[in-house]
Amino acid sequence: MITNNEKDGSAQANDATQESESKQSPRMTYLFLIRHGENDWVDTGKLAGRTPGVHLNEKGHNQSAALAERLKVQPLSAVYSSPLVRCVETAQPLAAALDLPVREEPGVIEVDYGEWRGAALKDLSKKPEWQLVQIYPGGFRFPDGETLREVQNRVVTTLERIRNEHEGEAVAVFAHGDVIRTALAYYIGAPLDLFQRIHINTASVSLIGFHRFGPAILRMNDTGELPVIQWESKETDKEEPAKPESSA
Repeated sequence: MITNNEKDGSAQANDATQESESKQSPRMTYLFLIRHGENDWVDTGKLAGRTPGVHLNEKGHNQSAALAERLKVQPLSAVYSSPLVRCVETAQPLAAALDLPVREEPGVIEVDYGEWRGAALKDLSKKPEWQLVQIYPGGFRFPDGETLREVQNRVVTTLERIRNEHEGEAVAVFAHGDVIRTALAYYIGAPLDLFQRIHINTASVSLIGFHRFGPAILRMNDTGELPVIQWESKETDKEEPAKPESSA
């Protein structure tokens, strides 16, 4: 038989445990995954890949300026970018608006397409290997390049390092379409071979929130307005992850 004193003691112990867990639980960490703007290879019909010197075109510069306007209200503490110039150019207006440096991060660089880099897409689409990329991408290695499983591993490893270094903060990461798609497939729990079902437009924003129970995909391929992230004060300690509606 449990006495009232025992009940009171148990309740106090539970309250103390909850209070301790609450104090130890970090606030949400947010990663904004942003694809670079449109570039000057769009009209060439070729696979740019890691080709150096691929700059944004006029539309791409307009997209990067619009991104800066959209995201400068967010409490971003760092801006990371693939070292490729089209990503750095997309990141620069936002970094300037926030008075932050652009940190070049090789871990989110474009896929190494090997011998396919610079090739015409119409020619690549005629290769038998092209169908393998569509059907079984996880089992295909680009000639003298990477496998998409290797891409996913390096990208997720990089994002995990970034989020751990910026625990409880919001960070922007400018990268590439396939880089972002493989990362989202991992965090959403989808097989890599289905990553082609995820569409990532130029200058789109995908948002992942990390809490103590794991990641939550809050936005994917978003090109509209985003709710501004806010954290509850430590006094209330009742922070909940932002829950914006999904946008295709």
